[in-house]
Amino acid sequence: MKPYLIVLIGLLLTTSIYSQNKKKTDKDAIKKMCGCFEVTFNFAETFKYSKNDEYSPSKNYSTSGLEWAQLVKDSKNNIIIQHILLVGNPAKPYVMKHWRQDWLYENKDFYIYDSNNKWTYKKKNKTQVKGQWTQKVYQVDDSPRYEGSSSWVHIDGKSFWENTTSAPLPRREYSKRNDYNVLLRGNRQEITKKGWVHDQDNFKIISEKGKKDEIIAMEKGINNYLRVNEKKCQAAKEWWEKNSKKWSHVRNSWNKVYSENKDISLKSEVQGKKLYEYLFSDKMNNKNEMEKVIFSFIQ
Repeated sequence: MKPYLIVLIGLLLTTSIYSQNKKKTDKDAIKKMCGCFEVTFNFAETFKYSKNDEYSPSKNYSTSGLEWAQLVKDSKNNIIIQHILLVGNPAKPYVMKHWRQDWLYENKDFYIYDSNNKWTYKKKNKTQVKGQWTQKVYQVDDSPRYEGSSSWVHIDGKSFWENTTSAPLPRREYSKRNDYNVLLRGNRQEITKKGWVHDQDNFKIISEKGKKDEIIAMEKGINNYLRVNEKKCQAAKEWWEKNSKKWSHVRNSWNKVYSENKDISLKSEVQGKKLYEYLFSDKMNNKNEMEKVIFSFIQ
């Protein structure tokens, strides 16, 4: 065998081994977001850009809670983590399904939030997402929220992932104001010795068709997840064991929608009720009925 071929084969093997090791390190970091955590959520508007003299900024927002992050799926190229919130009396907490995050390796299919409950389907090529992980974040009813793709970085003892993407307003905002309709989220997920941190630099934007987007304010957000004894989250673990099959059916129904690879527009309500109000009902357990309800919200 010619010397240059030996060198080339050696380089290819080295690159392949590095890629496999890097991917494993990425997956290990992602799965460190699973477990039982005491969470603090803190948000503050930092800069005003609005030209409206009567503009009123959001008040500083701070809350805390106990959250169980359940590892639902761990396959070669896909990790699913379901967050479950525990509130009230620690001895007998109220358990509620919270947000969900899916991580896909070298994913090429994206639903990018536009505005007003609309998501635009975009397809990237393999080169654009090489070595990257897409984080897809879903609402409590497993409808889309926001997603973006970037590489995990492991350097100087740190492991983090950063991405900027558009998103609908969070509940803490849309329940109090309607003067903007898009939140451009600057997300940074960093694994720490005691848990992990979701660091955010967000822009509040008015987005109207045919007009240039207008930034009215910027906000800082820091969500700190402090790992605690898993016994504190026992109620959430038991709740998931009881309800996981139901939410598997819900995910499968939504996957039928996402697999169509076309734009999505959702109704806010059907017959005066939100989608989560239907799905959270203990009476809603039939998978055909749940799918019918989900499809009724698609415009």
